[in-house]
Amino acid sequence: MPKLNLHRQDYMTSMVGTLSSSDLHQRLDSDNSPVEKKLPRSPFLNEKVVGKRWDVLENESAKQALLDPVTQDEMTHYQKNIENFVGTVKLPVGVAGPLRVNGLFAKGDYHVPLATTEAALVASYHRGATLISKAGGATAMLLNEGVTRTPGFAFYDLIQAGQFVAWIVTQYDVFKAIAESTTQHGKLMDINTNIEGNHVYLVFEFLTGDASGQNMVTISTNAVFEYIMEESPIKPEYAFLDGNLSGDKKATAQTLRSVRGKKVTAEIHLSAELVKTYLHTTPQKMTDFGHMTTVGGALSGTIGVNAHYANALAALYIACGQDAACVAESAVGITRMEVNKEGGLYASVTLPNLMVGTVGGGTCLPSQKACLDILGLSGSGHSQALAEVCATICLAGELSIVGAFCSGHFSKAHHKLAR
Repeated sequence: MPKLNLHRQDYMTSMVGTLSSSDLHQRLDSDNSPVEKKLPRSPFLNEKVVGKRWDVLENESAKQALLDPVTQDEMTHYQKNIENFVGTVKLPVGVAGPLRVNGLFAKGDYHVPLATTEAALVASYHRGATLISKAGGATAMLLNEGVTRTPGFAFYDLIQAGQFVAWIVTQYDVFKAIAESTTQHGKLMDINTNIEGNHVYLVFEFLTGDASGQNMVTISTNAVFEYIMEESPIKPEYAFLDGNLSGDKKATAQTLRSVRGKKVTAEIHLSAELVKTYLHTTPQKMTDFGHMTTVGGALSGTIGVNAHYANALAALYIACGQDAACVAESAVGITRMEVNKEGGLYASVTLPNLMVGTVGGGTCLPSQKACLDILGLSGSGHSQALAEVCATICLAGELSIVGAFCSGHFSKAHHKLAR
């Protein structure tokens, strides 16, 4: 009788079936022996404490790789960005472009730095960028901005929850003054209330200037939260600074219709000739691919419809000092392709959740600032343009990868470049 495939067996049995009960206990029971090789208590960054951490780690080859001479010279730059510092990780950075963007804020040709270890990725975005520029550039438009934090409050019953909300709606001006007293750049723009049984969720929405703004809105909202806990005539039984309604670092459906960070759409019309020359396929076949994969996405429960926004955003975020974990939310969006009335291809992307900034966070670190400088978008006044460039490079990637699938070149490109 043929053996069953592993996925048809009891997985746990296959893992532990060869171990005796005593072996299992020895491996899995709690180990209360003293913890050795403890790191120094101080999380801060200075030469002495970094040396102590390496004394604990006892790995000279790793130290030479992570704490190279350049890193040692520059390490004080990192003191506000990391705890328990031991060095830096080097990633290869490639450039895609020039990418022509015709946006409300981004106008011109951009060389887009992408930090990745995935072969074929930069080549794919470079191909899409070249196609977009050959067609005269993509149109990009920033549609909305706003960063949220969502405190949650629990009450005994719905009556108390309703009375609490009735008080909350009278306090907007007070909340605004408190929130904005904590920041020079943040502006509290709106407060929404959501009642679920005896729970109340407040959605505080801020404009954060050129910063991505997550720390900013956390600090500002916490100041209001403390005021509410002190002054509310209806005391909650318990409450938390965030009730998980904001969508912070996770994909959610609500941002498809609203915004978290910056909401941008970008579009382009491509002639059938350009599609054939650069992508080796036809507008109709690319449209058919979009129809099939939209249904496939619906069958899998995907939030939004896109091929691989996460590839561009992860690579650009890492290169340019953005919060890489925000790719979880930023990669939500809609790609759409249609045959236009001239027989060419219309393609658009809409990303409602781009968490990007050009000041604060990691944007001022040496390598990351250098990448923003390559874009010409470092410092104040450039965050909206960066968001439009992000959307347009995502459009470039969608065109390239869909073209590769439709022409049968997707596997060939990875075989050639990744092996």
